[in-house]
Amino acid sequence: MVLNIGIIGTNWITHSYVECAQATQKWNLAAVYSRKEESAKEFASKYEGQKIALYTDLDKFYADPNLNAVYIASPNILHYEQAKAALNAGKHVILEKPSCSTSQELDELFALSKSKGLFLIEAWRHIQEVNFKILKQSISKIGRVLGASITFCQFSSRYDAVLKGEVPNIFNLEMGGGALVDMGCYTVAAAVWLFGAPKDAQYYPVIISTGADGGGTLTLHYEGFTVHLASSKMHTSEAPSEIYGEKASLIVPTITDIERVTLSDPRTKKKEELGAKKVDLNLKEEAEEQARIILEEDWKAAGELEAHSRAVLKVTEKVRRDNGLLFPGGK
Repeated sequence: MVLNIGIIGTNWITHSYVECAQATQKWNLAAVYSRKEESAKEFASKYEGQKIALYTDLDKFYADPNLNAVYIASPNILHYEQAKAALNAGKHVILEKPSCSTSQELDELFALSKSKGLFLIEAWRHIQEVNFKILKQSISKIGRVLGASITFCQFSSRYDAVLKGEVPNIFNLEMGGGALVDMGCYTVAAAVWLFGAPKDAQYYPVIISTGADGGGTLTLHYEGFTVHLASSKMHTSEAPSEIYGEKASLIVPTITDIERVTLSDPRTKKKEELGAKKVDLNLKEEAEEQARIILEEDWKAAGELEAHSRAVLKVTEKVRRDNGLLFPGGK
């Protein structure tokens, strides 16, 4: 069976997701929603030969009987209401990160999805990548974990707009923006998938002129060790990410799109390459697993992803509140 999917959000990440999803041969783009008809037509035009319904009315989009699922990549602040409407319309939901503004909103969505017998899956691409899985499996090789540092800093051209006095959505708290929920959530998601939910967390943000965070440092506290996370949309960093252990360390050049996993022994000074060849389409592994979960009705795997999404949001929501970085739904 092939799942017919409709998309909300016609930006670059949506194109990337659709390309990768269709490459699995388990997804088919069947509908596009955009507020502007021109944007919907332009998006659909890139998929010649496919029958794609175009909508500028969300209610009609949700009511399309041909859709099995909806992929939501709209501005962050719209995720909750749009996911809720899609679930009420009987569609599975693939929800781009960050899922919601508050844990209460996410609780409501998961409760609704279960009551409808539908899947709600947050789109964490990196934890499904082959080399991320190798990284996680290899933690047993380093002995007792002593700590970790995870970095994801990538300059955004929209920061230049901020410097000119503008307030783009991604740096606007009213739209659910900020570096933590855009870039930092990848580092939190990585740590939680590798080590579980932390006992406590503190965030030290760099507040910019819009009132949002342009970057910052986050510490996650576990029993016996601490994980340091760095994220920013104001600059790009080439610093690797590393997990330190009593026997050895694991090093990856990036925390997403990981090209190699290196095991470094401090005693012998030897380095062993553990990684595999990464796939060309970096969202394909994610889309493959999402389709598998839905088609096989794998509630166990869905439950693990649900627990992960809950734990990540609990961290980011807590540290935002600590720093007064409040979204409309959380004030």
